[in-house]
Amino acid sequence: MNEKVKIQLKDLVKEKYGEIAKATGTSGCCCGSVSCEPSPDYSVFSEDYSAMPGYNPDADLGLGCGLPTEYAGIKPGDAVLDLGSGAGNDCFVARSLTGESGSVTGIDFTDEMLEKANANVAKLGYTNVSFVKGDIDNMPLPDNQFDVIISNCVLNLVPDKKQAFAEIHRVLKTGGHFSISDVVLQGELPESLRSSAEMYAGCVSGALQQEEYLNIIAEAGFHSVSIRKSRQISLPEEVLVQYLDAGQMKDYREGGCGIFSITVNGEK
Repeated sequence: MNEKVKIQLKDLVKEKYGEIAKATGTSGCCCGSVSCEPSPDYSVFSEDYSAMPGYNPDADLGLGCGLPTEYAGIKPGDAVLDLGSGAGNDCFVARSLTGESGSVTGIDFTDEMLEKANANVAKLGYTNVSFVKGDIDNMPLPDNQFDVIISNCVLNLVPDKKQAFAEIHRVLKTGGHFSISDVVLQGELPESLRSSAEMYAGCVSGALQQEEYLNIIAEAGFHSVSIRKSRQISLPEEVLVQYLDAGQMKDYREGGCGIFSITVNGEK
């Protein structure tokens, strides 16, 4: 993927996230929905956060595909980094686990999301949760800073995943670990799905084959890599018909291709 295409894809995701942030109280595209029109029928990726300690409904825009904090092993006093922190949903859950003695940093490259996140943390009055602007594949953060890194359905939106995991390795302390929920593929998606810009913003065409995804993690230097949770995502037919004709739909349904949400852990 050349640099121009990477920039175009980043701009697409930034635009869509900005639209969602401005549409307060609605979930939109990216991983919370494969449609940019808010509709509960399309929220096939997201999981219910409402029972999680620290949950704040104002920060939940329905954009995740898992519950990475559930498997992150966050302890009191930990320094936690959330990649693609959005309005702060996972950060506030992580803060309930790391406590007053720890700290939580969220990084996002969308101004509208950062504005919403900072408004949420101001309302909550937390002094150990902060948000910074930056790209995941080029983080403005020092080496060896964090005990735990979490992310929820964001890495699949980063065009250069090898560089993203290299950056995760760089800012994680030796002995630290990550817990990342993401979308991966098993089998080949029809090209019409993969090539659609709208589906990229919906996390599908930006997803890698699961084996390739795990290989990138290993190549970045992580060990003890394991999938803690996996569930298959079924795209609604009303979404698929936007991209596939009848013959392609039949091939897709019978071809053994699968879209999965996984939560994967690894250690440095």
